[in-house]
Amino acid sequence: MSQQDMHLVEHLGELRGRLIKTALAFLVALVASFIYVKDIYNWLVRDLDGKLAILGPSDILWVYMMIAGVFAITVTIPVAAFQTWRFVCPALSKEERKVTLSFIPGLFILFVIGLSFGYFLLFPSVLGFLTALSAGQFETMFTADKYFRFMLNLTLPFGFLFEMPLVVMFLTRLGILNPIRLAKARKLAYFCLIVVSVLITPPDFISDILVLIPLIVLYEISVTLSKVVYKKRLKVEAQ
Repeated sequence: MSQQDMHLVEHLGELRGRLIKTALAFLVALVASFIYVKDIYNWLVRDLDGKLAILGPSDILWVYMMIAGVFAITVTIPVAAFQTWRFVCPALSKEERKVTLSFIPGLFILFVIGLSFGYFLLFPSVLGFLTALSAGQFETMFTADKYFRFMLNLTLPFGFLFEMPLVVMFLTRLGILNPIRLAKARKLAYFCLIVVSVLITPPDFISDILVLIPLIVLYEISVTLSKVVYKKRLKVEAQ
C-alpha cells in the first residue's frame, strides 16, 4: 500500500470516528428529548381549541418521535459542527482554527432562530390561511400525525436555511467559496429560493412572499459576509 493510500485510509477512519460521535450525540439527545416529549407536545398544542385525533395506536409514538427528533437535531447541530471542525482542523492555520471554531455557537443560534421563524411566524400564518379556506364548508378535524408533519415541513427547513450566512463564511474562509462566485450565481440562487418558497407554502402570493423575502435577505447577508471574510483572507495571504 502506497503512502497516499495510507493517508486516505487514515482520513476515512477519522471521518468514520467523527460520524459515529455525531450519531451517538444525536441518540443521547433523542433519548433525553423523549423523556420530556409529553411536556413539549402539550406546549406545542396549547393554542388548539380541541384535541388532535389519532387513527391508530402507533400514531402517537410516531408523533412523539418527530417532536423528539427535531429537538435532538437542534442539540446535535453544534456537535456535528465541532466534529467537522476537528476533521478539517489539520489543514487550517492557527488563526483560521480560532476563527472557524467561533462559528459553532452561531450555527446553533441561527438554527434556533430559523425554527422560531418557521414556528412563530410562518406556521400560524399558513395554518390560519388554510383553515379559513374550509370555514363554513367543511368540518375541520386535525390528526396528530398530519398536524405535526405539516408543522415540521414548515419549520425544520428554515432551521437549516438560516445557517446559510455562517456556512458561506466558513467555506469562504477555507477558500471553497468567494463573493465573486456568489454574485455570479445570484440569478440561479434567486430562482432556487423562489422554487423553495413555492414548494413549502400553500398556493397564495402572500405566503410565498412571506417566505421568499427572508430567504433573499439571508442570501444577500451571506454575500456581504463572504466579501468581508474574503478581504481579510487576502490581506493575510499578502503578508
